[in-house]
Amino acid sequence: MGLFSSNVIIADRAEFVEALERLRRGHVLVRTGEGACSCVLDGGLVHHSFGTLHRYGLIDEFDNPQGFNGVQYYRITDRGREFADRAWTAWRQARPLERVMVRLVG
Repeated sequence: MGLFSSNVIIADRAEFVEALERLRRGHVLVRTGEGACSCVLDGGLVHHSFGTLHRYGLIDEFDNPQGFNGVQYYRITDRGREFADRAWTAWRQARPLERVMVRLVG
């Protein structure tokens, strides 16, 4: 999978691509704290991908006046949307065995 063969280390590539896809479809990532299990997206925990998504400008925090105090809300950026399109295409074009291996080893 050429899209993921750069020098950037992504702890869980399957989670990363699936998070991008959910964000691309309009879901919001909710962050309640600093811990590994503090990010939720579409009802599921995001264990490893928040830092990479944020560090590379693929998501950005937004003000949610209807949200809870102390909770951060993130949505995909234009850059993230473009990257998500390429990443999802590459993911779907990968052979099923490749996708299974990525899920098993990150």
